[in-house]
Amino acid sequence: MGSVNSIREELLTYMNRNQMIHSHFAELSGLNSGTLSRILKGKHPISMAQLAAITAGMKLPEDYFFEDYIEECFSFVVSMRRIRPFIFRSAELDRLDCLEQVVNRLLEDLSYASLLFEFAELLNRDNKHQAARILYRGVSEAEKYQHSERLALCQYRIFRIEIEEQHDLEEKLRAAAQFELYVNRLDAADQLDAMKQLMHIYGLVHKWKRVDELAKEMHRIASVQNELENRRSDTLEEGLKRPERPFYYYILYAYLARTTASEACGDYERALSFVQLYANPERWVQENDEQSRQIITQFTEWAVANTYLYRLMSGELDVIHEYADYIALQENEIFVAVRYIVQAANVFKLNVDSILERFAPYITYESNKTELGDYKQAILQESYAQFLIELAIYLFNHNKSKEQALNTVLKGLEISISMNSSQNMLACMTLFEEYRDFADQELQERFKNLSSEVYQLHAKKDLILLDAL
Repeated sequence: MGSVNSIREELLTYMNRNQMIHSHFAELSGLNSGTLSRILKGKHPISMAQLAAITAGMKLPEDYFFEDYIEECFSFVVSMRRIRPFIFRSAELDRLDCLEQVVNRLLEDLSYASLLFEFAELLNRDNKHQAARILYRGVSEAEKYQHSERLALCQYRIFRIEIEEQHDLEEKLRAAAQFELYVNRLDAADQLDAMKQLMHIYGLVHKWKRVDELAKEMHRIASVQNELENRRSDTLEEGLKRPERPFYYYILYAYLARTTASEACGDYERALSFVQLYANPERWVQENDEQSRQIITQFTEWAVANTYLYRLMSGELDVIHEYADYIALQENEIFVAVRYIVQAANVFKLNVDSILERFAPYITYESNKTELGDYKQAILQESYAQFLIELAIYLFNHNKSKEQALNTVLKGLEISISMNSSQNMLACMTLFEEYRDFADQELQERFKNLSSEVYQLHAKKDLILLDAL
């Protein structure tokens, strides 16, 4: 990094080389001639607008002087009139290196933590997530001994950013475990959304007991808040913090999550008992706006579909075609339903060729959406990998093309590797080994290459663990 006057020195060198007097460069750059003179003499701090003018006048990239400008920010009296625009422009130009240096310098005085948190929130809302994360981390480090709600909010924001950008399930799980220490310090509105995100991650790695525990706590908090909400007058302050969805939504979602956890553990009787709790939300949900009608419709449809599913998985095999006819009317839910139908076919030795043929256009995860929005990509991929495993087992069991079945296994393995899903990788590799004798040379070579990728993933994980010792 240059000296305090490095910007001024380069500007003087440029003007001398091009035989420019002050007034000429002032006119060229749009700066006031007197201001330029004071800047060159080091008597006047350079504002961001003036830095942009100087850089443009010298025909240089906009961020050319950014590293030198960090010193400029702190060489006179520290002023947010200079630092604030520099932070936001650094974020816009992805100069995260400069941003991190400024944050570290500012936080030598902890009184700036509050202001940096406000900046982080603005950057986060503008989808400048990487820049926001730098500020959140800085504030977290500054307040790590404070046990404050702001510390918890910083950790929550970091968690949300990391799980959105990470495709690796183990990295998502690491982020969840690190954040969960702070979830109880959030206010109720943020806590509900945070618990929902945590349940997504723990569900992806099949930690169903933890999903059930979080859902139980979500139900408790949401019930208290929903009751308070129903008691409030319509004229109560508008600034009251609320979660992303109405409080009653989280009550319903908690029931749905406990249903899923029960089903994943094979307890279909328990799953059915929770289905009944979200089957008729219109009986107690007081709101009657468009959003509430949409939510009620969605949960009602899920209740009907899941009732069919759990009856089927409990051995009521005669409902399979009723189930298929129902989900045919719910286009957005067909993929998930077909996955479970194939699973049931494997458990009870059923032939579901006609159902697979009927819904062939829908059994790709890309088309799987709900009225409440797209499923998260990771959830779709994990679900699709499990579907391919079940489909491959079905093809093997029913003496279908062994080549098709093995290709299906390898496709599932590819997806599992891409997201580092250990459980699904193991299932795919075990299944391929069981039927390896039916694989031609090309399939065996693909499996060998994919197995090498699995080995590299685990070698990388071991290396990270060793480095941490």
